[in-house]
Amino acid sequence: MEKFDLKRSYPELYSPRGGDFTLVDVPIMHYLAVDGHGDPNTSAEYGQALECLYPVAYSVKFASKRELDADFTVGPLEGLWRAEDPDAFIRGDKSSWDWTLLIAQPEWITTDMVDAAVASVAAKKELPGVERVRLQTLTEGLAAQILFVGPYDDEGPVLARLHSTWMPERRLTFNGDHHEVYLSDPRRTAPEKLRTVLRQPVRPETS
Repeated sequence: MEKFDLKRSYPELYSPRGGDFTLVDVPIMHYLAVDGHGDPNTSAEYGQALECLYPVAYSVKFASKRELDADFTVGPLEGLWRAEDPDAFIRGDKSSWDWTLLIAQPEWITTDMVDAAVASVAAKKELPGVERVRLQTLTEGLAAQILFVGPYDDEGPVLARLHSTWMPERRLTFNGDHHEVYLSDPRRTAPEKLRTVLRQPVRPETS
C-alpha cells in the first residue's frame, strides 16, 4: 500500500521553489474546514478551530487505513482569508478578517467519513466547535502564488505588490479568497525561517 502524500502529488502547490509570483493551475481539492472570524493571534475561536481540526484529520486518516486500506500523510495547515476590503491584509487589520482553516484530504474521503470522525472525536474529548468541522470542496483554478519566507506579519508588502503591480500588469483580477499554506510549524521554527505559500486565485479582467 503506497501512502498518498500531497507534497509528492502536487509539488508545485506544496513544495514550490522561491522566487517571484508564478501562475499555477490548482485542481479541485477537498479539505477538512472550519470557519471563523477575527485576529488569529487573539481569537479564542481560532485556537478552538486548530484544536478541533487535527484530531479529526487523524481520525479520518486512521479510518481510511482501517476501512479502505488507503493511507495518507496528514497535510499542512492551510487558511482562506477574506475581508470586505482586500487592503485589510496589507494594513494588517486582523480584527476584520474572516477565515477558514483547512487540511487537504485525498479525493476518496467522503462526507460520511468526516461526519463519523467528528462524532468519534467528540465522544472521546470535549472540544468546543468540533461539530463545525466539515468536508469542503474548493475549485480555485488559475492562481498567482509565491513562496514567502519570514514572519507572517511581514507578508503585507508582498501582497501589496501582488495587488497593485503584478496582477494589474497582467490584467488579472481577484477570483477567490486569499489562500495560505503553512509549510512550517511556528512552534518549532524561528519567525524569520517560516515558509508560507501565498496564493491568490485570479481571472482575466473583463474589458
